[in-house]
Amino acid sequence: MAASFVAFQVHCSAQKPPISLNSGHFKTFLSSTIFKLPLRINVLKAIKKTSVKLLDAFVDSVFEFIDQPLLPSQSNFAPIDELKEAVLVTSIDGEIPDGFPEGVYLRIGPNPLFGGLKSTKSVFGRSSHMWVEGEGMVHALYLGKGVEGNWTVCYNNRHVETETFKLEKQRNKPSFLPAAEGDSPAIVCAYLLNMLRFGQVNKYLSNTNVIEHSGKLYTIAENHLPQEIDILTLKALDMWDVNGAWNLPFTSHPKKAPGTGELVTFGISATKPYAELGVISADGKELVHRVDLKLNRCPLSHEILVTQRYNVFLDYALTVDLGRLLLGGSLIKYDKEGYARMGVMHRYGDADSIQWFEVKPNCTFHFINSFEDGDEVVIRGCRALESVIPGPDQGMNKFEWFSRKFRPIESTEGSLDAMSEDQLVFPRPYEWRLNMRTGHVKERNLAGTQFSMDFPVINGAYTGLKNKYGYAQVRDCTASSSSGMAKYGGLVKLSFEEPNTGISSRQRQVEGLTKGEYHMFKENTFCTGAAFVPKEGGVEEDDGWIITFVHNEDTNISQVYIIDTRNFSGEPVAKITLPCRVPYGFHGAYIPMQLHENLTRMVPHT
Repeated sequence: MAASFVAFQVHCSAQKPPISLNSGHFKTFLSSTIFKLPLRINVLKAIKKTSVKLLDAFVDSVFEFIDQPLLPSQSNFAPIDELKEAVLVTSIDGEIPDGFPEGVYLRIGPNPLFGGLKSTKSVFGRSSHMWVEGEGMVHALYLGKGVEGNWTVCYNNRHVETETFKLEKQRNKPSFLPAAEGDSPAIVCAYLLNMLRFGQVNKYLSNTNVIEHSGKLYTIAENHLPQEIDILTLKALDMWDVNGAWNLPFTSHPKKAPGTGELVTFGISATKPYAELGVISADGKELVHRVDLKLNRCPLSHEILVTQRYNVFLDYALTVDLGRLLLGGSLIKYDKEGYARMGVMHRYGDADSIQWFEVKPNCTFHFINSFEDGDEVVIRGCRALESVIPGPDQGMNKFEWFSRKFRPIESTEGSLDAMSEDQLVFPRPYEWRLNMRTGHVKERNLAGTQFSMDFPVINGAYTGLKNKYGYAQVRDCTASSSSGMAKYGGLVKLSFEEPNTGISSRQRQVEGLTKGEYHMFKENTFCTGAAFVPKEGGVEEDDGWIITFVHNEDTNISQVYIIDTRNFSGEPVAKITLPCRVPYGFHGAYIPMQLHENLTRMVPHT
């Protein structure tokens, strides 16, 4: 329930001393299974020596699976049954506007099997899932336009059927022991038993983002390779390893390089090399560049950035540290006093070519864009000063911790960074200017403390190029605090070249801030997965719409809103009521494509 919504597979908050194991062997085991995945572990020899049935019997007798309950205020985070077949949608308030392209609006998020996330308790202690875990489910809204201009709209959803999903589904019961949070002995046992029984230490989630590259659709989470999905049926196809050339996980936010259409990604590992960067050809068939960034730690960076000439990445103090785990600490931890730096390298550069810029400590999961402006590389993102990954220390009350962190900031006076300890998890727009000639850095806030904003999107045609506008989801801090889960009660359009005209509570102009135009929803109505849809034939950068899934918790009705970005505060031009509840999730995307004939086959009676 972090504003970041970033799906990391492993998080061990281990306050108890770990099991007594040879640390060298244990470290080698963890490093080969957590992040540095040959993504299939060869355990044939182990399986030959060990009876899987005996191991299953041991797990069944020693480990008790327990539901992780949700509060009433968290009801729309609960999973739903999958449809698998498209359903015709007929309830549309308003009209799909002229210039809106045919296409598919997709959003992904966790939809745990067997009723929800699980914990276990045993003689080894307790272990549990993080809230960001849970098998991925894709929600798809298909919008097809006939030759006479009539629209046909269909909705479908389906689990991302990864290898581990199919394995557990076949068993028809929770089988993978949770290994995300809990007591170190329980987590170590979960890793060992999962590996011996299934050949994997954790499930492949594929629940964080959905991207398109070279006409193919992929779902991603940072613990594994992307999973190709058939865009019309939502069936899972093959994992994407770039014809065997890429054997690391993907960042959840790879970027298409302007001009070439190449895809820039990176993957992280628990041991050296901690991070590697890759450049994939525009047709998706070839890894044209791969480089070890030669970092001295493993940062859980969620996103990579590009400009016309450069790749840009963040090395910050949210890290994976096996040594810390073996000493009884957390595998993943954010050090508020730790350093942060940004690296800039030419598209096909090596580690020695990286120009590093020291920046103020921060924990930024999501970036708006980056571009070159004279001698400067400009980076904009939704910066926070603390991480909600991994959350509270072991033994602390999770609900109370998150509820406290999500409270509204009452005062906006003084320094925009002068916040209390409980206000640091408050992402809002921020700008870094890195001067490639002098090495100097300029930083500034782009918004005050009235609203927390995250999940930014832009017109994708401006990725890596100078842009005037950005859009983000606005967190409802009151609702988030009362539920202990992040909820987004509106949207904002940021105009980077227009000054803010707002007045502070003391009637003083807040200088240097960016103009924000808001589209706020009714009370107890929240959105996820906002995406920008460019207008066909549009000329201006903001010619288009924001499309987003919206859920009203009072009526328990889910809809899709289409909002005109040139009339952002106005009513949505269309509200499309969906045939079932859509749980809150993570990221979304709109894929323009001709659909009408396909929709006729998907829903024959259309």
